[in-house]
Amino acid sequence: MQFEVDAHRADRPAGRIRQQNEKLILEAAEQEFARHGFKGTSMQQVADRAGLPKANIHYYFNNKLGLYYAVLANIIDLWDSTFNELSADDDPAVVLPRYIATKIEFSRKYPQASRVFAMEILSGGPHLSQYFQQDYRDWFRSRAAVFEQWIAAGKMKAVDPAHLIFLLWGATQHYADFAVQIEAALGQQTLAPEVFDTATETLTEIILTGCGIRR
Repeated sequence: MQFEVDAHRADRPAGRIRQQNEKLILEAAEQEFARHGFKGTSMQQVADRAGLPKANIHYYFNNKLGLYYAVLANIIDLWDSTFNELSADDDPAVVLPRYIATKIEFSRKYPQASRVFAMEILSGGPHLSQYFQQDYRDWFRSRAAVFEQWIAAGKMKAVDPAHLIFLLWGATQHYADFAVQIEAALGQQTLAPEVFDTATETLTEIILTGCGIRR
């Protein structure tokens, strides 16, 4: 499932320079939106953080809303593309650990983008109303149907697919969205790599055991 943002972007130059500048701008925007929210962030703040003239930001993104959509689209595309890979023919003992590990890795590598998404949801999702339409519901039902087929095939226990999916999402994204709380609890200024490794193993063991799946 794709989150469309092209309508909010300006025409952009092609090639490696474009890719480098867009990456730089999006990383700066993630930082600013995660810190100040959509309303509290200005294009000038993004330009200052990126170390680029404000005109360059507008060259790649028409306006702040277009830039905001692009940041949201990046994390949604990452999450959805990984979940799209699950199929009824898969062995959940193989693909669920892989999915959990991938989502935890996303939380490690892209914590700011995850927090931007979380802030948007907590504010009622005003900029995601187009995303959360029938296509999204159809996509979610198709993902839940995979778990239902695994259950019917005896590959896992009969647990509610929707709430299992919510658990997978929430548990893995927790390590990005609530990193400050985890750091305080563990006495770390920044979460060490082994924290993510342990989280992956622990969540995998709990979820597979709860679903009656043998590794």
